[in-house]
Amino acid sequence: RGMDKIMITSDQEVVVTNDGATIMDLMDIDNEIARLMVELSKSQDSEIGDGTTGVVVLAGALLEQAAVLLDKGLHSSRISEGFEKACEVACTRLEEISDRMPVSKDEYEVLLQTARSTLNSKVVNRDRDRLAKICVDAVLSVADMERRDVNLDLIKVDGKVGGRLEETTLVDGIVIDKDFSHPQMPKTIENPKIAILTCPFEPPKPKTKHTVYVSSAQDMKDLHEQEQEYFHKMVKMVKDSGATLVICQWGFDDEANYLLYRNELPAVRWVGGVELELIAIATGGRIIPRFEEISEQKLGTCGVVREVGFGTTKDRMLFIEKCPNSRAVTIFIRGGSSMMIGEAKRAIHDALCMVRNLIRDPRIVYGGGSAEIAASRAVCDFADHVKTVDQYAIRAFGDALEAVPINLAINSGLNPVKALSEARKAQVEDKNPYAGIDCMDKGTLDMKVQRVFETFHGKTSQLRLATQVVKMILKVDDVIITHPEQQQGGQGY
Repeated sequence: RGMDKIMITSDQEVVVTNDGATIMDLMDIDNEIARLMVELSKSQDSEIGDGTTGVVVLAGALLEQAAVLLDKGLHSSRISEGFEKACEVACTRLEEISDRMPVSKDEYEVLLQTARSTLNSKVVNRDRDRLAKICVDAVLSVADMERRDVNLDLIKVDGKVGGRLEETTLVDGIVIDKDFSHPQMPKTIENPKIAILTCPFEPPKPKTKHTVYVSSAQDMKDLHEQEQEYFHKMVKMVKDSGATLVICQWGFDDEANYLLYRNELPAVRWVGGVELELIAIATGGRIIPRFEEISEQKLGTCGVVREVGFGTTKDRMLFIEKCPNSRAVTIFIRGGSSMMIGEAKRAIHDALCMVRNLIRDPRIVYGGGSAEIAASRAVCDFADHVKTVDQYAIRAFGDALEAVPINLAINSGLNPVKALSEARKAQVEDKNPYAGIDCMDKGTLDMKVQRVFETFHGKTSQLRLATQVVKMILKVDDVIITHPEQQQGGQGY
């Protein structure tokens, strides 16, 4: 029904969500057909990013209608053919009633409204306007408008427990869950020259096993001096290149850390590979694999790097901001619990995906169940002109489409029969294909006036994916579980 669910994982972690893909993924499912539904929601999530609940609701409604037709004696092949024809009719009708919206970096009101519509059904809807603006700004900052494409990998979504959801911000740069390696290093560095290293600050290790025998204090002293020489040489190479900040993928011991501090060279250690790549993209730097390759041309830069502390737990994070290449940004979420932050991340991911889809294909259909009702009417009209037995399956598809507006009405606390009848009446009598369920009590059924819409690409994907899965299920007539020989009682040889 699209309401929130409390999921308890195997390690007793509590997750509250209404994201269809997350719910299906966390459920412990034994039924083979139900596993196909899990794959269906994952397909919608990976292809579109939103509409995972809707696609499962629609597939469930189609299976219900198919069960009734099978009881009446219709063959599953005829039902599959009818559903396929009806799906194409519905998609054609959606294309007819779709609107092409102007989408650019200057005209992004449509993108804002799409993000708002996506966030409306989520737990974070109390702050949807501000979160929608953050999502749109993030996508536009990394979008390639000439190619009409968006690489969402350049948008990092990070969170920290504590604070309120309203404190969520868009950082024009990268946020990493690290702090400076030495507590006395400066907490804010302006206009730094950043060396991004994947080589460790430590003496080189021999390729094969060696044993060092220390027989006197002088031997120990010589060994220590040799180590010191390596450290001094590494630090000198970094200093000579002009770097004022070192970000290293590996760790370094206290001695190297102290030398870096003494040489006034702030450093960050144990930074992950994905974060290093984002930092390199944002700062315009090159990832350096060996100290010998450090040069001024390979250093990155940004406006400011600052260490920020949170609450009383001494949690610290680094903000790398005002980057010259702003094609890498971070949405930094605050929330009262890890559960809230997890749900906010899922909601923001859905909104980012829908904004990206609208940039790729700027056609929209109106929400509130209006698109489903219009498609249902077109499918039922088409069924009246079909003379073969397929007409029963086609009409059943039209009835299944109305499951979405019915569930919308139930979730909004309305009478589902009355709300659906009013919307259908408005579409038939007023010939208005944009009439839907007035979930927000705005006083009008016209979704075009209410400015509730979603992407045409996302809606047609829901119909086609649900139809494909239902067709595949209808072709199954038996379930055969194969066990290894040992499980069947045989000893094996």
